[in-house]
Amino acid sequence: MARRQASPPIQEFALIRTLERRFARRTPGLVQGIGDDAAVIATSSPTWWHLTTDLLAEGIHFDMKSATPESVGYRAAMANLSDIAAMGAVPRYLLISLAIPKTWTRPHIHELYTGLMKACRLYNVTLVGGDTSASKTGLFLSITLVGTTSRGRALFRHGAKVGDHIYVSGTLGDSLAGLTLLMGHTSSGPSRKKKSRLSPTHRAFLLRRHFRPTARVAEGQWLNERQLASAAIDLSDGLSGDLRHLCEASQVGAEVELDKIPISPACRAYAQAIEVSPIQLALTGGEDYELLFTTSPRNCKKVERQARTRGYRTTPIGTIRPQRFGIQMKTDGRTQPLPVTSYEHFR
Repeated sequence: MARRQASPPIQEFALIRTLERRFARRTPGLVQGIGDDAAVIATSSPTWWHLTTDLLAEGIHFDMKSATPESVGYRAAMANLSDIAAMGAVPRYLLISLAIPKTWTRPHIHELYTGLMKACRLYNVTLVGGDTSASKTGLFLSITLVGTTSRGRALFRHGAKVGDHIYVSGTLGDSLAGLTLLMGHTSSGPSRKKKSRLSPTHRAFLLRRHFRPTARVAEGQWLNERQLASAAIDLSDGLSGDLRHLCEASQVGAEVELDKIPISPACRAYAQAIEVSPIQLALTGGEDYELLFTTSPRNCKKVERQARTRGYRTTPIGTIRPQRFGIQMKTDGRTQPLPVTSYEHFR
């Protein structure tokens, strides 16, 4: 009897590309399908519709031993709002589907929705529907968010050009630092003794950045309306991976200067306390929901001036290079390939 050959392990992004090749179709009105932060649909009106969806599973995306239903709902909404932000769109309508475990009660569900809508009300998003089901294991939460832009006006991953400057909003690594702080360990093991050296102020900041991230919706709309960005993506999986996605879509390479990556004082203090590199936290950590965008050299001064005026933090961290250059990091005068340390399902 012939032995069955073992199937190769699933790889998240390879799977997405395979599904796109096999099942996606170009149709009239489809501006952008699989492969960006949101799909874009053109209608007969002077509006483009942006659609994004996320699935969150207990034990994968959150742990109810450390999170509250309200914080789960809030972070779930921000994850989708960040996708809409990366397109430069205005978030409009929300649909929520839940698979609810037996251990949950009605107050748990109300608390979850309170968190969801607390995030959505910041951007005047309206809940318009969804679905509910029982779950035999943990909580499953699926969100679909709809946003809009003017026709012909949106940010995509595929617009970066050689010579463009690479920017990020905010600071990176805070959410991952908050998560590891919450778990009380690092990859090398328990760190309770080291963790105690972190000040209460820094600890509170990192936990807030983890449980209460901010989708950069206003920043995305500013970049889009002023036509300042050539390409954009949100940092949900981590800088090292999401930069790669943008470069693949734009068919370019990139050079990142590690010493320019913006890191908060709290993240630096935590990294020092547990004896890890803050740069590693910044490259690896997703769920800060900051924006990574590129802009042409002629727009750099305009971006920085307008960002200061509006109170937005934007930092130049590198340059778009030809595709053959690859994706490189520069530190201490040396250039070497940037490793992919971002989160990927099934890895």
